[in-house]
Amino acid sequence: MQVYLSDMDFTKEDSAGYLVNHMARLFARDLQQRISPLGIVVGQFPILLELWQKDGVSQKELLGKIDVEQATLANTLNRMERDSLVKRTKNPTDARAQLIWLTEKASGIRAEAYEAAQTVNAQALAGLSAEEQRQFLDLMHRVISGMRQE
Repeated sequence: MQVYLSDMDFTKEDSAGYLVNHMARLFARDLQQRISPLGIVVGQFPILLELWQKDGVSQKELLGKIDVEQATLANTLNRMERDSLVKRTKNPTDARAQLIWLTEKASGIRAEAYEAAQTVNAQALAGLSAEEQRQFLDLMHRVISGMRQE
């Protein structure tokens, strides 16, 4: 496989970006089917994952972890607040900022949401050996890390 291709040699089958995007869409489709009964959508899932790990964080902290545009995060948080998944409170140390907290509703679906994600991951990676799965995840972490440093 060629690592760097000229414009004339470009094929989507050899494009890491195309393949990752295609794979992400398939993961998202399968995850959405499993989490929709929980009242959440795929776009909310990264935020929930972060808040399930550490609740009561600022929007700025979330931005640094999930790599989306500020406007996208703000719109998603507005929808999540409307759907009673998160609530916002004033930050006691910074009057300009708000802290984002999970509601009981969002906390209550954590186990089922994790199970849905684990099922999708297991099905997607079933064609790889345990060692290949570890390598695949390691390579993805390295690519993400490299892209964040740019």
